[in-house]
Amino acid sequence: MHGKDEIKKRLRTLLNPAVSLLVRLGVSPLAVTLAGLILSFVGAFEIVRGRLLSGGLFLLIAGICDTLDGSLARRTGRESAFGAFLDSTIDRIAELASFAAVTLYFGLRWDGGPIAVLLCLIALGGSFLTSYVRARAEGLGLECRVGWLERPERIAILVVGLLLGRRALFVAVVCLAVLTSLTVLQRIMHVRRATARNDAAAQGGSSR
Repeated sequence: MHGKDEIKKRLRTLLNPAVSLLVRLGVSPLAVTLAGLILSFVGAFEIVRGRLLSGGLFLLIAGICDTLDGSLARRTGRESAFGAFLDSTIDRIAELASFAAVTLYFGLRWDGGPIAVLLCLIALGGSFLTSYVRARAEGLGLECRVGWLERPERIAILVVGLLLGRRALFVAVVCLAVLTSLTVLQRIMHVRRATARNDAAAQGGSSR
């Protein structure tokens, strides 16, 4: 996790000039979030049409918007619980559109469609379960950021696959299907250990 956090910090540092420009222009964090969503939809449309390179570029820019909106909210003092909730919800919509587009691409435009479609569905399910397990754990008061693939890593792998072409995209989908499933298992085991410790502590406290 420390390595991921360091990468995120460096990326935010690189994007600081863009954040400063958005502040001067008076652009709101919500506008950046919605721009990212629209770009994700455009990228998804390009993918379905078989234009993987342009689709990947649109998703890359959408991913940058996803980083900019949070930095912009912090810089302008517009952070809020509802803003974080809305941002997370829009992220899920954008991710769904991306995976749905890749699934349709493989199903409609490639002979290896059935296997690729199945892998896309596994990757999509793993992605959403990764987010769900974290949300459910945090609802129980547990911190749950463990695991290999969070949303930025998933999008990065998908974008690289798109930029490098059809075969690379298939490899990316295989990696996503495997690693998202393993991430879900990692988080489930993490929550199991955390709840076991809490239960043991509660039982120890009640027996005194």
